[in-house]
Parts: sequence; structure tokens; C-alpha cells
Amino acid sequence: MTTRCGLIAILGAPNAGKSTLVNRLAGSKVTIVSPKPQTTRFRVRAVVMRGESQLVLVDTPGIFTPRRRLDRAMVAAAWGGAQDADISLLIVDARAGLTEPLRGIIEKLGKTRRPIWLVLNKTDLIPREQLLPLTAELHKLLPFAETFMISAEKGEGLDRLLDRLAEAVPPGPYLFPEDDLTDLPNRMLAAEIVREQILRQTHQEVPHHASVETEAWTEKPDGSVRIDCTIYIARASQKAILIGDKGSRIREIGRLARLELTKLLERPVHLFLNVKEKPDWDENAARIRAIGLEDAG
Repeated sequence: MTTRCGLIAILGAPNAGKSTLVNRLAGSKVTIVSPKPQTTRFRVRAVVMRGESQLVLVDTPGIFTPRRRLDRAMVAAAWGGAQDADISLLIVDARAGLTEPLRGIIEKLGKTRRPIWLVLNKTDLIPREQLLPLTAELHKLLPFAETFMISAEKGEGLDRLLDRLAEAVPPGPYLFPEDDLTDLPNRMLAAEIVREQILRQTHQEVPHHASVETEAWTEKPDGSVRIDCTIYIARASQKAILIGDKGSRIREIGRLARLELTKLLERPVHLFLNVKEKPDWDENAARIRAIGLEDAG
């Protein structure tokens, strides 16, 4: 029996649907999803078995023009994923089409020597007759090795993509146990699930100026777990918004995050949230490393 294994980098602009695609392919939630751009902050690996092939999907942050130290670390993590991969999938929002940020990503991808596959996502949201001209336009910029048209949200076109990936990854031993889903530690998963609820329930400047860290993980005798998370926010005004009237918003964030964690961990969860103001945390190298990124300076 010949086993195959490869790293698959999932690349693209913010909001292209990368995390939705990874969760769909994995068949379980391994990375957080929200309608807001720049949801993913660091590389998350999901393990997918397809026949005798192990596909290690690397969900990367959306590639954008960085302004803060945190932004630079996120973009560096995305390009690092491409450099390490056996195959890179460029996920393109078919509805948005060929944008200037996407042109910049394609130009930079053209300088890499790894195979690049084009994956047009959200194809269910535009007329079919628009897909071929868009594909032709993209291929003029970069001769993609393969092209796929999918809807990650609806699960359309994913079997063909998985089958081709399983055939294309190189022969070799598995990198992870076959029953692993992700390399994300539970402490980091808990912090990300809390941050997902912040992204979903707050608006304007608050979501992208919040950072979550799991401070304590306590196993209880009854099989449940107590998780203590601290939410770091940049300004007092953002802290007030996050907490809400008489603590209503932070309670709801905690309630929904606890329900999600209970389902993912398959056991009772006691979740406690604390909010701290930490000005300019997104320019602080130690805080950036604490959320799982390498400081790019």
C-alpha cells in the first residue's frame, strides 16, 4: 500500500471563503468563520483523509496591505504557508472578480515555484456565463495548473477537488495520526471560538482590535473543564462596547462560545471571560507571539 501526504496551502484575499472551505473539506469545524474580513490570524492545519492520501490543509490569513505590526505578522504567515506547501490553492471570490488586491497576490504567486491551482468560490452566486471569461482573465495573469469551480458554503464541487488533491500529493508517510482533525491546541481553539463570537456580535473597530488568550484550563473531577479566557482590547471605548449594557453583550458572547466549545470538545464546559484594556497590543511583539504568530517586525 502506497500512502501519499502533502501540505495544501489555502490562499487568497480576505473574505474569499478560505476558512469555510477548510471546514467543509475537513467535515468539522477546525477554524473560525465570520462575515468580516481578516477573521483568520494565523495558520491552522486541518487533516483530511482521502483514500490512502493524507491532505494537510493549511488555512492562512487573508492577504492584504498591512498597516500594523499584527497585520505584517498575519501576511507573513500567509506567504509562509505558500512557501511550505506542496500545492497552493488560490481561492477567488467569483462574485468579487479580479480586484486590484487579487492582482497583487497573483503577481507574487507567479514568482513561486510550487504548483498553484485556481479555485473559484461562490460560483453559485453569479450567472454561469460569467465564469469562463473570469477564468480566462485569471489564466492570462498566471497559468494555473488546475482550475476548479466550487461553492464552499453549499459543498458543491468539493469531491472533485479532494480527489485531484489526493492524486497529486507526493508519495510518503503520513504527518499526523489518521484520526487527527487539526493541529490547533485546545487552549488556542477556546480562544479562537471566543474571538469568533466577538467578530459576529460587535461591529466597526471593535472586532479587529480584540485579542483573546486562554489563561487557565482546569480539568474537573466530573469530566467537565473550566476555561478562563482574557479578552484584550485596545481602548476603553471598545471595552464598554464589548461588555455592553450591564454586561449583556459579554454574557451573550460567553454563552454562545460555551455552547460551541461544549459541542466541539464533547463534554461540559464552564467558560469565564475577563476583559482587559491593553493599548496598542497589536503593535506589541509579545502579544503577537501569544496569539500564535511570528513577529514580522
